[in-house]
Amino acid sequence: MECPTINVGGYLDHVHLLAMMSRKLPLIKVMQELKANSSKWIKTKNRSLSDFYWQDGYGAFSVGFDQISIVSEYISNQKLHHQNQTFQQEYVQLLTDHKIEFDERYMWD
Repeated sequence: MECPTINVGGYLDHVHLLAMMSRKLPLIKVMQELKANSSKWIKTKNRSLSDFYWQDGYGAFSVGFDQISIVSEYISNQKLHHQNQTFQQEYVQLLTDHKIEFDERYMWD
């Protein structure tokens, strides 16, 4: 999809993906394809995963070139990072810090 991957990682209940975005495809199309194809793949790994599905939503943030190594390192250290703060706490804090409006009723499906 012309979105070269830089780093992928996560912990327990979420995944982070750092990639260069295609200039030809909208973000929503990339996410639809990524979720559909990865969901199909996950279901082939074990029968216990046959009911796996991604939540409806996603978060997407721009990262400056000078921040790529910092964000990549953050992604690589998810287990350690989340010993002190849950993903939900971190995400709400990120949105709050950057003054992004949100309604928590619609965030965790």
